Amino acid sequence: MTTKRQEGFSLIELLIVVAIIGIIAAIAIPNLLASKRAANEGSAQASLRTVTGAEATYAATVGNGAYADLPGLAGQQLVDSVLGSSTGLKSGYNFQATATGTGAAASPYAYTSTASPQSVGGVTATGTRNFFSDATGVIYSGTGSTSPMTAASSSTPIGGN
Repeated sequence: MTTKRQEGFSLIELLIVVAIIGIIAAIAIPNLLASKRAANEGSAQASLRTVTGAEATYAATVGNGAYADLPGLAGQQLVDSVLGSSTGLKSGYNFQATATGTGAAASPYAYTSTASPQSVGGVTATGTRNFFSDATGVIYSGTGSTSPMTAASSSTPIGGN
């Protein structure tokens, strides 16, 4: 009588492999989410730098010293269509640019630009910091909130100590 030799993995071996994969995933997923938030924040800072340059170009050329909002900058092709859209949503951040002193006799002209994350808590967080910039070109950061920063609440320049 001949017996057939069975080959393959046992149930215990398969369960051990699944448990190891689960442990690796439990370690890797939070790091992946943190990396994505950091990338979103870096993109927000770069976008505010772009807005600062675009505002300076707009004021020096077509604005006659005055600044524009994001759709106005996009209309002059100074910012991309995603950043200059009416929603101002890019890389998990909401962007706003507000020009003040837009009247013919208004002086001095100014603008503020802000970037605030869509979500600041939990697994779906798109960022942990808000950003603010104005005509000085300095970008300030603050603790994460979905509401835009104001000049009064912006006290820490990025890159500063």
